[in-house]
Amino acid sequence: MIYLDNAATTYPKPRIVQAAVSNAMGRGANPGRSGHKLSAEAAETVYRCRSALADFFGCDSPECVAFTLNCTYAINMVLKGLLKKGDHVVCSNLEHNSVMRPLKALESQGVTYTQATVCQGDNDQTVDNFRAALRSNTALVITTQASNVTGVRVPVERIAALCHSYGIPLAVDCAQSAGVIPITMEETGIDYLCAPGHKGLYGPMGTGFLITRSGDRLKTIIEGGTGTGSVQYLHPAELPEKLEPGTQNFPGIAGLHAGVRFVQQQNPKRVFFHELELMQYAYDVLSKIEGIRLYTQRPTANYHVPVLSFNVRDTDSETVGHYLSQRNIAVRAGLHCAPATHQTLGTLEQGTVRISPSVFTQKEEIRRFLQEIQQFMKKLQNRF
Repeated sequence: MIYLDNAATTYPKPRIVQAAVSNAMGRGANPGRSGHKLSAEAAETVYRCRSALADFFGCDSPECVAFTLNCTYAINMVLKGLLKKGDHVVCSNLEHNSVMRPLKALESQGVTYTQATVCQGDNDQTVDNFRAALRSNTALVITTQASNVTGVRVPVERIAALCHSYGIPLAVDCAQSAGVIPITMEETGIDYLCAPGHKGLYGPMGTGFLITRSGDRLKTIIEGGTGTGSVQYLHPAELPEKLEPGTQNFPGIAGLHAGVRFVQQQNPKRVFFHELELMQYAYDVLSKIEGIRLYTQRPTANYHVPVLSFNVRDTDSETVGHYLSQRNIAVRAGLHCAPATHQTLGTLEQGTVRISPSVFTQKEEIRRFLQEIQQFMKKLQNRF
């Protein structure tokens, strides 16, 4: 199969990731819950992953890294752990439902939000739009770092500087950027970094994490056993235990650790430009096919990640996706859980066909995909 749905989850997983998960299942004692050898080994594996993520994202200490079920859970931890009645939030107009649905739910609790428009290729205007959306009661700015529909990047570093000049924390949804572009907590100014383990970091599904420089400000949204302070009924206030109640996904964390090591071994910069060049090639060919609708400028390193959406005339995107699937090519078609973005693009009814490569994707696979799109266009023309 030609797999071009890596923005949903990377596939295949590297062999070292598969081996790490398998080994953890074979020695899967509960980390941090017992004093025996297997439990101690599991706890050490978890700590090594925590340390690797802290190093990879340049945060102050491993204790700032909290493991979660996924990126969505991390985002909910921030939104519901920080906001209260009367607070205002600024987000972008490119947000995934992992941001929009919690914000909608919080409206019933007296929280309001404003969407700031991201202007592709014009970071000055984008920052001005975020500035104009701020209010005296703005308690948080949250934004995706890159759209999961179009790959358009948001100037997070400049928005962080804006936020901090007003004393407002910044949370960032790094679902499409973690492991794909360089992210350093200190240099970017991110206060709450939310990310999945199963996309650009090549870990298993069911893994994610929250890296925070202000974890003490978050209320817990779930409490329970942590393996520490067991005599106390109050949940621990110390990080990372405060944000990690219940038994952890030890096999998933072991696999995520292997995924981080894999990305480091592959050289993240090399991987990024490999994927970007594939999307530029696809864009250049698609842009010359009459009837193909593209929704961004030609992808560039400064303004995009390697994700590309398009449509074939007025054909429903899922029809195109089904056609490609029958030819053993996996793409994503539909609304991509991001109606805010589709409303901006004018594709709420049609959706888009999305392609996204990985380190394993070859140019010949993109060429084959493009040939099938051209064949589909010919079938449409012959129908009329």
